[in-house]
Amino acid sequence: MLISHTSLLRPNPILLCKFSLWGVVVEVTILAKSATLSLQEAMDKIKGAVERVRAAFNTGKTRPLEFRIQQLKALKRMVEEKEKEIAAALKADLGKNEHNTYTYEIMSSLGEINLALDQLPQWAAPQHVDKTLMTLTDETYIHYEPLGVVLIMGAWNYPFALVVQPLIGAIAAGNAVVIKPSDLSEHTGKLFEELVPQYLDKDLFLVVNGGIPESTELLKQRFDHILYTGGCAVGKIVLEAAAKHLTPVTLELGGKSPCYIDKDCDLDVACRRITWGKYMNCGQTCIAPDYILCDQSLQDRIVEIMKRTLKEFYGEDVKKSPDYERIVNKRHFNRIMGLLEGQKIAHGGDADEATRFIAPTILTDVSPESKVMQEEIFGPILPIVSVKSVDEAIQFINQREKPLALYVFANKKETIKRMIAQTSSGGVTANDVLMHFTLPGLPFGGVGNSGMGAYHGRHSFETFSHRRSCLVRALKMEAVNKLRYPPSSQKKVDWGKFFILKRFSKPKVGLVALALVGILVAVVVKNRKAVSRAQTLFAALAAQIIWKLSKS
Repeated sequence: MLISHTSLLRPNPILLCKFSLWGVVVEVTILAKSATLSLQEAMDKIKGAVERVRAAFNTGKTRPLEFRIQQLKALKRMVEEKEKEIAAALKADLGKNEHNTYTYEIMSSLGEINLALDQLPQWAAPQHVDKTLMTLTDETYIHYEPLGVVLIMGAWNYPFALVVQPLIGAIAAGNAVVIKPSDLSEHTGKLFEELVPQYLDKDLFLVVNGGIPESTELLKQRFDHILYTGGCAVGKIVLEAAAKHLTPVTLELGGKSPCYIDKDCDLDVACRRITWGKYMNCGQTCIAPDYILCDQSLQDRIVEIMKRTLKEFYGEDVKKSPDYERIVNKRHFNRIMGLLEGQKIAHGGDADEATRFIAPTILTDVSPESKVMQEEIFGPILPIVSVKSVDEAIQFINQREKPLALYVFANKKETIKRMIAQTSSGGVTANDVLMHFTLPGLPFGGVGNSGMGAYHGRHSFETFSHRRSCLVRALKMEAVNKLRYPPSSQKKVDWGKFFILKRFSKPKVGLVALALVGILVAVVVKNRKAVSRAQTLFAALAAQIIWKLSKS
């Protein structure tokens, strides 16, 4: 199932007349009203489509693991069979070449699918929990159930992977999904329109393309979870809309991710890794190093090493390199260029608005109060800010909003541990950049202004699941429950303290269990009015064991 703003709102022109004016052919047309859906009709269609997705979910079709595995395999086939089409869409949207598309969009998606296919039975199995003395004979576990109908709102910088990766977790958890690709990466969005209905269940998976009107209408609907990837301003709008339905959200936002370089580290290695992570995708990566913090004495060396590395990566003319992407649109191009005003450019600064090209740029002697330090750059500009020590770097970071990522390069583990212990960020990579994102075992997400919630690997499955607490008890041994029934007494309170507040080592738990069996036997026999000397002694022995344990 799919809905596109282009298909909903595309006007159907009727030619009224055609004439020549000063050598220019002029056509006068009107829109065929009967063939054009009004905006309100389009919004109503979105509402109806979401309701049909919920109706399909309510049939229970997604609950069996066999169905989820089938859909994951279908998604995998889609990625593998349409690799060329995916690459073409990303080339049109961002100027990515086929190799970078496969490495950073397709391969990561396939890895997540393979992990889910391999681990889903284990993830979805009941998770048994520790018991108390009062629940020794009960069955206690966490049951994972699908949340329902979820909304995934993708981003334009990695427009394929940032839709498919959360989609994997949503499918694995047994949800129906409404997909809203970014309108800025329109070629990838149109590709989702085309491919999703071909491979996934048409009733359970809906693609909605469009801009602000479509997104606004979607956010009016009730969802059981929303995952949004993008900027902080829109993230607040998503959160406000979700609050009206008490819908939980995962917000993958961003922020200014700092990169601290200590004086004792290998600068050649550090600068090489930073250069790769910063200028990949033309700097349009949410966890790219936003700025460098280092001692003033390191600044010139860092610039020279990075200049040499950029030449190695992209050649003499970076504009001609097939590995260097372009800014997504002219609005973002102009925003990024505006950040260079009044700055000292140590390298780069070249730009071409017509092709949305901005060369890799390094700024030195940057003031913390400058414009480039007030917002997330999200482009190929790297400011270097001087600090005198690791203490000053930590203070600088903590005075600002919590970033999505933090990077530290240092030989001393003590420096790395201090940076981790005394700052806060969504994630940390030490002596490299971006790599924590690649590990499915680590939850990827922000904190504070950089987001809330997390996903990847099993964490994606849990994000889109409800952890249902379950306790199953037999309709037997009612005598034990007398402790909790009225009338109350101090004796019952004392026994309650023992059963609930007293903690035992594992060997002692076995003794307690044995003692409880003795008491239960005595209680049962007493109720049958057949108390014998041996039974009385057995109950007394059990009580003595518990008394000794309570004193230990």
